[in-house]
Amino acid sequence: MQKHLLTMRVNGEQVELAVRPNATLLDVLREDLELTGVKEGCSEGACGACAVLMNNEPIRSCLTLALEANGAEILTIEGLATGGRLHPLQEAFVEQGAVQCGFCTPGMILSSKALLDRNPQPNDEDIKTALAGSFCRCTGYAKILEAVRAARDGDVGNEGS
Repeated sequence: MQKHLLTMRVNGEQVELAVRPNATLLDVLREDLELTGVKEGCSEGACGACAVLMNNEPIRSCLTLALEANGAEILTIEGLATGGRLHPLQEAFVEQGAVQCGFCTPGMILSSKALLDRNPQPNDEDIKTALAGSFCRCTGYAKILEAVRAARDGDVGNEGS
């Protein structure tokens, strides 16, 4: 099968590689770029485990052909921390106990980031709507909502202060 050139920015780095025309963005991120924070859950776009940001919008990478990302800016969970410091959402998820098995966490955090970037003061309904496509089978969502609220309110990184 003939491969096609894919050029995109992933976590701030320019990437150029040859991909199969039927390769999903999930496959390219996990297999070619070894960004395993992107998870394959249902492979049908229903669980949100594969969520990444493409041009600042959450997408299901299992349903997105890699070539659709040509020229795009992709952010995965690996690119969220900067300078060795966790992003406030990552800190909030840890501090609020919003992670258990962690499988859904990257998609939840990236969907939350997209929400907070476009609406810095979301109410609970806004948060629930933004996370509606991400399923967690461990936490029951209460801690996840608390984490997004804490990040929204700037109430993170204060442990031990």
